[in-house]
Amino acid sequence: MHLLVDAHEDLAWNILALGRDYTRSAAETRQHEKGTPNVEHNDNTMLGWPDYQRARTAVVFGTLAAVPLRRRLGEWDILVYADFEQAHRLYRAQLDAYLSLADRHADKFQLIQTVADLDEVVAPWADETETHQVGLVVLMEGADGVRTPAELEEWWGLGVRILGPAWAGTRYCGGTREPGPLTEAGRALLSGMAEIGFTLDLSHMDELAARQSLDSYPGAIIASHANAAVIIPEYEGNRHLPDAIIKGILERDGVIGVVPFCKFLNYGWKKGDARDGLTLETLVAHIDHICQMAGDASHVGLGSDFDGGFGLEAAPAEVDTIADLQKLDPILASRGYSDPDIAAILGGNWLRHLRETLPS
Repeated sequence: MHLLVDAHEDLAWNILALGRDYTRSAAETRQHEKGTPNVEHNDNTMLGWPDYQRARTAVVFGTLAAVPLRRRLGEWDILVYADFEQAHRLYRAQLDAYLSLADRHADKFQLIQTVADLDEVVAPWADETETHQVGLVVLMEGADGVRTPAELEEWWGLGVRILGPAWAGTRYCGGTREPGPLTEAGRALLSGMAEIGFTLDLSHMDELAARQSLDSYPGAIIASHANAAVIIPEYEGNRHLPDAIIKGILERDGVIGVVPFCKFLNYGWKKGDARDGLTLETLVAHIDHICQMAGDASHVGLGSDFDGGFGLEAAPAEVDTIADLQKLDPILASRGYSDPDIAAILGGNWLRHLRETLPS
């Protein structure tokens, strides 16, 4: 099997908000959480270290994510902020959760901050008979945890390598369901990011803000977890990528991670609906759309968003855990994708991006 890289998982949020232990298998966590509110709040998990091994998931982009109070998910949601000081504390607590995970379970997880770290994690995966460390690249989703651009150097020093200015709207730009351009503060944020070398994640940014960023940001640009808006039935909104934004990312040699979430495959789907018509074939349509626009398979990957507000109950029918994303291999092959193309889509494109953008 090819190596898999997942560019978006809200692991720290789940560790702190729900007490999930990602050293366990998904099956163990499901049994442990049976009958608890966790399943009601965030579905059954699809992730765990043994499942990463079965999936050959060598690298995960682990997020720092919190919700502004106005968008709180429920009384149980403790990772909410009313001001930037609270946001800063929550994001820092999640970063500490990753540091603790890598420290307490060094045989299972390692933070990736440099190309040397990446190579140290990835090289052993050539041996398919052993278990291996999973590398964690830290991605800040929503930049309200950055109180001023002057703090960016500190976040970089702590290990954050990718930054997305928005989830909902922030003081930096418009976001999902809250349109708006880059603000003056947003332009200052991007300027500071570029000086240090952050990758900019356009996911969740309003289209206008994303267009402005494509025009002005000189550094690396990706969309860690977003689908092609034009092929989502019934879709209206600013969460997914119009073709103009996809084109801009391709022109900047960026990578787009597609999301196997039923509502992101058919916007009319709602929790409790049947999943039979929403399959990995549906997800491959998004992969193929991006590849056709690019003229090659070098700019698309996976950004599952598993455990990021949805889990087993909202994933395509044939997906039980992250290991089932390997089922994309024969589907892509049936569509004429070569073995090197499939290797690139499952993980190689993200590995190339990291080797080109991380410090040595």
